[in-house]
Parts: sequence; structure tokens; C-alpha cells
Amino acid sequence: MIRPRKLVTVSHSYVVTLNRRLANEMTRVGAGRWDVTAVAPRSFHGDLGPLVLQREPDEPAHIEGVRTFFSRSLHGFVYGPELRARLSGAELVHAWEEPYVFSGLEVALLTPRHVPLVFCTFQNLAKRYPPPFAQAERFVVRRAAGWVAWGQTVHDTLQARTGYAQRPSRFIPVGVDVEHFRPDPSAGRAFRERVGWTEEGPPVVGYLGRFVPEKGLRLLMNALDGLRTPWRALFVGGGPLEAELRAWASRHADRVRVVTGVSHAEVPRALNAMDVLCAPSQTTSFWKEQFGRMLTEGLACGVPVLASDSGEVPHTVGDGGQVLPEADVSAWTAALADLLESPAARQSWAVRGRERAVSRFAWPVVARAHLDFFDEVLQRGA
Repeated sequence: MIRPRKLVTVSHSYVVTLNRRLANEMTRVGAGRWDVTAVAPRSFHGDLGPLVLQREPDEPAHIEGVRTFFSRSLHGFVYGPELRARLSGAELVHAWEEPYVFSGLEVALLTPRHVPLVFCTFQNLAKRYPPPFAQAERFVVRRAAGWVAWGQTVHDTLQARTGYAQRPSRFIPVGVDVEHFRPDPSAGRAFRERVGWTEEGPPVVGYLGRFVPEKGLRLLMNALDGLRTPWRALFVGGGPLEAELRAWASRHADRVRVVTGVSHAEVPRALNAMDVLCAPSQTTSFWKEQFGRMLTEGLACGVPVLASDSGEVPHTVGDGGQVLPEADVSAWTAALADLLESPAARQSWAVRGRERAVSRFAWPVVARAHLDFFDEVLQRGA
């Protein structure tokens, strides 16, 4: 009988149960071949306040909590001495930490020298890091037996960076729960009624995410202003542009809803309340879209997607939605008009989007891709 290989996966994100889906799915997919342990902080300073590790009784992966220090800084936090013991006995260590941050360096330093290390990264900009982060990145890349890019643009960008091309690598997308995020018209109707749309009306153009300039809210508002086709608009999220968005909404009476404070558990209902999901992200000197989780969630819910050509977005959307020039308001207005005027077109894109989500982004697919790559790394080492 073949003994399962011990995989230890480390991430500060694992403090949140939802973010342990990768570790849990690798356990399910790799049953009998892999024994998976997820190392998570016992507590962590999140964006909205302190986070405390909670374990669900039915999680298949082993969950081990460790102390963290200086967690107010994603670049500067470390796990501390408990991490060394958690890494002992591993046959492969997977670090879901960027290679240029202190925690990524710490995992590389504490992984036993004979054990392969694979790190993953979201960095799709060609950045120059100041000391000591530049030195940390170089060390981690040299130490690593392989790396995973969370996006095609990430992979393309880092291949040109010192040391990366000399290590085995794989582009693997972020997963989505296609059972939690699925077409559910009744949930959509309930969400619309909750925000005050109790009667049937024109199709709903939706946005989900942060209310910040780089997400393209101003472009979307201008595109909607240019429509002659009847429409309603639903903006779900929060951020510094909320006041500006509400001021614009006030000029459109009952046609616009701005909803904040929506939990992640409610997101499928919000998405199902939309007839079109728009992601008009705008590239800046310091940012471009790294993935677009709301896009995969929208595709999984069967919502037709219109998205800009910023960063990773075209690779995420693929043939499951329409990709538009990020700064062309008239193109957005025309694409919206076409979809709003054609229920048949919306249905066709809904089916294509759902098929892409299931075949490309479902968690079992993503987990299997990780384990296949880990097998490859171990075979190279052997």
C-alpha cells in the first residue's frame, strides 16, 4: 500500500475558513495520495479588524494554528518559532505567501533543506523592491523547487524576472465554489425585493467590488448615462467613492441601488439579482487587475459578464464573457445596449459563462492542478 505524501501548506489567509478551501479540496482530491496539513495563524489583524482562527468540524485537511507577529503589516509580519516544528516531516511545503515579504522568506528559511518548496504569487507588475524585500525575493526564488502563478499575466511578467524562468512553474487560476455560486433566479428576485424593487422592471446592470477609481465606476456611470435602452443598476460593495456614487444615483430616482455591508455569504444572491455584471477595471501606473474574483463568481452564477481588458481580466473571462477596451465609454454603452435589448443573448452568455466556471475554476479542478504540479516537482527532484 502506497503511503500518502505529507504536504504542508502555509498561508496567513488560512485564518479565514473560506480561504482554506484550497487546502481542503487538495485533501479531497488527493485522498490516499496526499496527507495535507494547513498551517494558519491563530489570530491575524485583518482589514476590518482582528481575525481569530476557527475550525469547522467537517474540514478534511489537518489545521494547525501558530502565533504570528506584526500582522498589521502584510509585508512585515512573521509566524515565529512555532512554524519550524509544523514544517518538520513535510515532503513538500507550499507557501501561499509572496516571495518578497518577510513571511515568505521565513517559510523558505525554515523549510528543511532536503524538502522541496513551492511558493505562489499574484504579482503581475514588474516592480523593483527596496531592500530588504529585493534580497528576500532573490533568496526565496533560489531556494524554491517551483512556483505557481495565480494568473497568466503573473506568469508572463515573472518569467522575465531574475531566477524565475530557471524554476518549474505553472499558471493555475483561483478557484470558485460552483455549488455556492450557481444560477438561482428566486434568490435574485428576493435580493431585488430586499432593496426595494418589488415590481418587475428593466434588466439590472450590476457591479460588485470596491468603490475605488481603479475599478472603473466612473466609466460605468458614464456608459449608463449614454444608454437609451431602459435599465436599472445595482452597485454592491463599499469604498471611498460611495458618496460620489450615491450622488449620481440620486439623479436617477428609482433606477439605481447602492448596497453596502453585504457579507460574502450574500454575494450569490446579489449576483443573481443582476442581468449583466460589469467589471470595468482601469489600469494605473501602480495597479492592474490581478484576477477578478467577482468575475468567476458571476460566471458561476450564470450572469452575463462585460469586463475591461485590464491585467488578468481577459484571461479570467476567456470565452465566457465579453472583454471591452477599458477606457472606451462608447464601446461599453453599445455592449450594454446589445445585452439589455436581447434576452436571448443574455441567456447564451449565461450558459457559456457557467460552463467556463465549472470546467476552469471549480475547486476540484484547481486543487487537482496544484497536486499534479507538486507531483511534477517531486519527480524532478527524484
